[in-house]
Amino acid sequence: MKMIVGLGNIGPQYDQTRHNTGFMVVDRFCREHELTFKRSKMEAMVATGLVADQKVLVVKPTTFMNDSGRAVKPLMDYYDISIEDVIVAHDDMDLPVGKIRLKQHGSAGGHNGIKSLISHLGTQQFNRLKVGIDHPQKMRVVDYVLGKFKPDQLTLFDDSLSEAVSAIDAWLTGVTFDKLMNRFN
Repeated sequence: MKMIVGLGNIGPQYDQTRHNTGFMVVDRFCREHELTFKRSKMEAMVATGLVADQKVLVVKPTTFMNDSGRAVKPLMDYYDISIEDVIVAHDDMDLPVGKIRLKQHGSAGGHNGIKSLISHLGTQQFNRLKVGIDHPQKMRVVDYVLGKFKPDQLTLFDDSLSEAVSAIDAWLTGVTFDKLMNRFN
């Protein structure tokens, strides 16, 4: 089984904000594969199904961004999912809107959701799908990430969501992560 995690914050006030990019990736993935989210007993919304002959568990933690690891680790344990079978989609301020980057390991880079995952998983060695949201210009980071995309960014952002889903689809067909990075980065 493969686990696809989207990072974000729960609640309607956070819908379509930059920091909910990970949620938007997994929402798009589920829409394209006709999977439906249901509330789990483990602090997450989950969708399960078969994609590319692969069992998938799609996860949106309901713990808020800064405590995402608290939801992900118990699900990994319960379903006996190894770390190499997990991919985490999240926003990245160091990438321009419209760009994605795949990575296998590294520090949190100031991202509190990734920091929580590293803490709960006990490792920095997990697959990441970063989606660019751009860096704020003359605005506090918190206000920026909790804000919505500007109208002129929406087409580029939508393209990056499509590209992110394509990368996940390729991963599910058995393409190695190294090859994915070469193809999509």
